Amino acid sequence: MYNKLIAVTGLTAILLVTSCKYETENSEMKDETQSTENVLLEKWTGPYSGVPAFDKMEVSDVKPAMRKAMELSLTEIDSIANNPEPPNFENTIEAMERSGKALDRVFVYYGIFSSNMSSPEFREVQTELAPEISEYSSKISQNEKLFQRIKTVYENAKTNPLDPDQQRVLELVYKDFEMNGADLDATKKARYAEINKELSSLYTKFSNNVLHDEENYVTFLNKDQLSGLPDDYIKSAAQIAKDKGHEGEYAVTNTRSSMDPFLTYSDERDLRKKVWTNYYARGDNGDDYDNNELIAQILKLRRERVQLMGYDNYADWRLQDRMAKTPENAMDLMMKVWPAAIARVDEEVADMQEIAKEEGANITIEPWDYRYYAEKVRKKKYDLNSDEVKQYLQLDKLRDAIFYVADRLFNYQFTPVEEGKVPVFHPDVNVWEVTDKDSGEFIGLWYLDPFARTGKRSGAWATMYRSHNMLDGKQTVLASNNSNFVKAAPGEPVLISWDDAETFFHEFGHALHFFSSNVKYPTLNSGVRDYTEFQSQLLERWLSTDEVINQFLVHYQTGEPMPKELVEKIKKSSTFNQGFATTEYLASALIDMKLHLADPDNIDIDKFERETLQELNMPKELPMRHRTPQFGHVFSGEGYATAYYGYLWADVLTSDAAEAFQEAKGGFYDSEVAKKLVEYLFAPRNSMDPAEAYRLFRGREAEIDALMRDRGFPVPKN
Repeated sequence: MYNKLIAVTGLTAILLVTSCKYETENSEMKDETQSTENVLLEKWTGPYSGVPAFDKMEVSDVKPAMRKAMELSLTEIDSIANNPEPPNFENTIEAMERSGKALDRVFVYYGIFSSNMSSPEFREVQTELAPEISEYSSKISQNEKLFQRIKTVYENAKTNPLDPDQQRVLELVYKDFEMNGADLDATKKARYAEINKELSSLYTKFSNNVLHDEENYVTFLNKDQLSGLPDDYIKSAAQIAKDKGHEGEYAVTNTRSSMDPFLTYSDERDLRKKVWTNYYARGDNGDDYDNNELIAQILKLRRERVQLMGYDNYADWRLQDRMAKTPENAMDLMMKVWPAAIARVDEEVADMQEIAKEEGANITIEPWDYRYYAEKVRKKKYDLNSDEVKQYLQLDKLRDAIFYVADRLFNYQFTPVEEGKVPVFHPDVNVWEVTDKDSGEFIGLWYLDPFARTGKRSGAWATMYRSHNMLDGKQTVLASNNSNFVKAAPGEPVLISWDDAETFFHEFGHALHFFSSNVKYPTLNSGVRDYTEFQSQLLERWLSTDEVINQFLVHYQTGEPMPKELVEKIKKSSTFNQGFATTEYLASALIDMKLHLADPDNIDIDKFERETLQELNMPKELPMRHRTPQFGHVFSGEGYATAYYGYLWADVLTSDAAEAFQEAKGGFYDSEVAKKLVEYLFAPRNSMDPAEAYRLFRGREAEIDALMRDRGFPVPKN
């Protein structure tokens, strides 16, 4: 319980980063919610050791359920803190691991309402509850008696070490409390709690402002404005417009999944500029939903909070328990890659400008032109048409492909659950049973919520509704993947881009990480931010394996496999547009870090972003992937704050690990390497130090050279 609410502050981070624990039949901690009229509090019943009652949840139940669950949890915490017996691992740490079951359940529903099924009604509830949840968290982190018990167990373990799993849990628990002000005096603790309370409200408002701009900036087209757009996009846009009350028109929604293909294919430059502006101006429109002032307040409060504990800046505090350890190490990695990335952008823009000149377009490439002309360069250099590739990327077939990979690497079998057997929160959601293919042992359930809709936050993510642990007997996993693919017109297949297909594999990698967990204690399912993306990034590599391409990438009309010539074009173009991809990402990561290293007093966010990018020589032809006013990873919570660099850190591991498979006799399906992959990189979760886990897998440290080779950049000289 403590880990969910102390390790991160900010509701989005809480709900999306941490795992939830769930009761087992042998649990020693009494559950006081076995009989209640509020479904969000009730123990999960039904098949598969119980499942959430998603079909019965109502927004009206959220406030009373959350308040009751927090009350019950604090009663449990007080019982642990005031135990008259001398503190030991069992009566303190294990007791905490078993606590908070009712609140875990409520947070599962809360997460669905927040991320998948948001509404104006829920946002009001969310705004009201945010400071209350923060206050609840502070009551745990600042419980002096509780911390003294934890500290006693921690000190005793220095002379009488525990079992490795117990030692790891103890160290994680102690570090979380220490990092969150447990050692502060009474005055500083009070201010610390006030700051967290203020931040929780700011995070909620930030997130809701972005969601507002995504929902309210829609571009409607007429039939004369469709030049260049693929047929499947046009059909989908027509259906979306109809659903929004604009029958006969075509809707471009303000989400990446709608914006990206429009900017890639539309011949209408003025409309490309409009769609681009809508998307990159989210949270930055100078109105009641503008986030710039909120960000300034967030940065100031974060700095003040860590200074209470003696840190100079937020980044120093945050990175101490990450693989990078210091902001200097993170910056060093980013700046090794940055010069090569922006140099590649110059080359890419020159190629685009040449094509524009050949076509007689008297223009200078602007950000809303980049995707459009990059596609033309792709066709010219590699004779590769992204729309042609999409004809072989059917969402249903890609789902079958990830099941195939899970079978080959993890020995998992996915079987559809009969409709109606497991409750879902929306008709688009489907559920699969996950079992060991040989033994038939039940591993868990996989929920898939693939399509964009009003009230669903943008992007793609994975969530655990119930995590594996062996504390009181085996607890099975309930996990979900969530995407924002644009739903096809009735009767049409959902065709997606190669980038979206990679993202689909990526997020499924998180789910496999959840399912493969083999830990005793719930806390050991927590992730190290600059490591936890590694496993999912690695899984992207299996999309381009011959086995997947030959079996699952088939034409949506003919059923014919992707031609070898097209496969070769895709592989030859693997480093194409890496300037754009790397630069837009790294710009966001660098701004994230530099904002948290800067003095936040009187900071002008727009000016800081603009001037910092100028200092970095950011190419004017493309924006950051996440401009600061819409950077939900960093400002709707703290899960990725000063940690967005982690994707690059993880990608160093990814590229290096991929070469281990490339070097193996069986390639990406080599049984021995796959066994080590599961044993050292997936199953341990956070039960061992990530650096040590990687060394056990690879036999050495990861090297940056593989990353540079992957992206087609010059390998730095030692």
